[in-house]
Amino acid sequence: MCEGINLAFSNRNNLGSRLIITTRIVSVSNSCCSSANNSIYQMEPLSADDSRRLFYKRIFPANSEYPNEFEQVSKDILKKCGGVPLAIITIASALANGQHVKPKREWDILLQSIGSGLTKDNSLEEMRRILSFSYYDLPSYLKTCLLYLCIYPEDSKIYRDTLIWKWVAEGFIHHGKQGTCLFLLGLNYFNQLINKSMIQPIYDGIGQVYACRVHDIVLDLICNLSHEARFVNILDGTGNSVSSQSTVRLLSLQNRNEDHQGIPLRYFTGISHVRSITVFDPAITIMPALSRFEVLRVLDLSYCNMGKSSSVQLNLKDVGHLIHLRYLGLAATGIKELPAEIGSLRFLEVLDLQYNDQLQVLPSTVWRLSRLICLHVAKCEVTPGVLQNLTSIEVLKEIRASRNIIMQELGNLKRLRELEIYFNDGSLDLYEGFVKSLCNLHDIERLHINSNPGEIFLELIDLFREHWVPPVHLREFVSRMPSQLSALRGWIKRDSSHLSNLSVLILSKVKEVQPEDVEIIGGLPSLRCLHIWSTHQTQRLLVIRAEGFRCMVDFYLNCGSAAHIMFEPGALPRAEQVYFSLGVRVAIEDGNCGFDLGLQGNLLSLRRDVIVWMYCGGVKVGEAKQAEAVVRRALDAHPNHPKIYIDMLPYIADGTQVPSN
Repeated sequence: MCEGINLAFSNRNNLGSRLIITTRIVSVSNSCCSSANNSIYQMEPLSADDSRRLFYKRIFPANSEYPNEFEQVSKDILKKCGGVPLAIITIASALANGQHVKPKREWDILLQSIGSGLTKDNSLEEMRRILSFSYYDLPSYLKTCLLYLCIYPEDSKIYRDTLIWKWVAEGFIHHGKQGTCLFLLGLNYFNQLINKSMIQPIYDGIGQVYACRVHDIVLDLICNLSHEARFVNILDGTGNSVSSQSTVRLLSLQNRNEDHQGIPLRYFTGISHVRSITVFDPAITIMPALSRFEVLRVLDLSYCNMGKSSSVQLNLKDVGHLIHLRYLGLAATGIKELPAEIGSLRFLEVLDLQYNDQLQVLPSTVWRLSRLICLHVAKCEVTPGVLQNLTSIEVLKEIRASRNIIMQELGNLKRLRELEIYFNDGSLDLYEGFVKSLCNLHDIERLHINSNPGEIFLELIDLFREHWVPPVHLREFVSRMPSQLSALRGWIKRDSSHLSNLSVLILSKVKEVQPEDVEIIGGLPSLRCLHIWSTHQTQRLLVIRAEGFRCMVDFYLNCGSAAHIMFEPGALPRAEQVYFSLGVRVAIEDGNCGFDLGLQGNLLSLRRDVIVWMYCGGVKVGEAKQAEAVVRRALDAHPNHPKIYIDMLPYIADGTQVPSN
């Protein structure tokens, strides 16, 4: 079933060492469930020493002593794992009980339960038996969440937030302490599954998990368990079907063979009992009429083509009949409008409309959705009166700010944790209304403020300096509006604890970056991603010092042609990706004719991209070429061999001088 499993160790900055199993999967069958006599791996097993290191690294804290009492039972368990990394890591995860190691008697019980272990041909049945111990070791609520993942086809990238919201809508997330939101509880469930090695994390550019995958052997296991428990029915065009007498609760349409015409659903009378359906394109063509569903809680049609070019005849107006619906996923479906009947969905908690660029306005009936927790639109306009009733909402993404009344209503959303907002003009009244409402939103963790390209805007962020104090749990702040760093400087000087959890800071239209700004921002303790683009730089030299940016992973500083940037020895000790600018003329005028930017023997964590914007206005072609050669030579010598991109701006043609900017 697998061609190979590659074992890799990755040191995730500020997260500690994390063991990651990366897989290269080649399917030999269209079905999730393969024959037990198929060989699982075509690779040499790990040696005894490598198996032991992998096993102990997962169970015991780094640099700790391994108790002698576990030595023999460890050898016996590893012998039964046969050197297969997936078996080793899942068994180890079952024995690692959070921060504590399970007592030896439980190791002995597990050893006796494994039986003979993996045979020489590593049969699928034996592998399933080993993996099943990790599954049965899970608490009941995690078992349900894991089994749910079989709704996704093999090798799917499963986005974390989408998955958690679906768990919430399905009723899998149980209330914890009073006041704890269900999404954050679901996030804890998700992280537990990662820590148990039942799902594989997928990291973004700064080492944060944003998605996951399910190893195909684990998927095979949960498909079988789900089938036995009659938990999920999967129609994938491989011969699976639903009899007319079946009792189906959760349904996944995975049309792997495009010639499959959906005959199993045509005469299926039990459709009225289905409570959850997830459809993967092109299986949308076999989707029954929405009016046939009576108790549906989750309807996910995301990424299925329902636009003008589609042959799909699904009538979205029938969605009004789905009065029990909690989750409606219509992302990237190509729809142009949302029917007014959506207002009938009084229990709806999640409405996902992202990536539908032709959807311009939300119907006014959305105001009836008082239980809505997450609303992700596509730069849509909302009519006045809609937001003021959505008092349960926690996530509001890509809303368009067009009227003062809407900005005032925003202040009623006291539970809001994530906000992405787009401005179409530079009205001072609009900005003032927005900032006033923002002052009422004390739970904001993620704030993105965007503008349409080409529009003229006032400096919104300066209003923040006078009126808004960031909440202490703010993790991301993104502004693509004209701004000055004075507001940020003021926040930090007044009380740096308000930005102690900030990990992402993106400011794309800053007037100028001063050395003081670099020093202050560099002192933020949790900052991992910094993107700043200066538009009117007068400070000619900026130095990135060794004592700042200690957690920085993704560093981006573009000050145009008016400045050059230098790195002290030891600067950016954890940066994996660095983008920066070099004003060649300014460097020459300041006496740095050798273009020594501190790159040689520095930035030792680089492992991905280095992009240098080299502004060559006002210098000779030879000088520009010399600068390019020096910078490239310094970066080529880097031991990690990152990808190097040097953009000469403007383009240098054959001649004696580049036009000045």
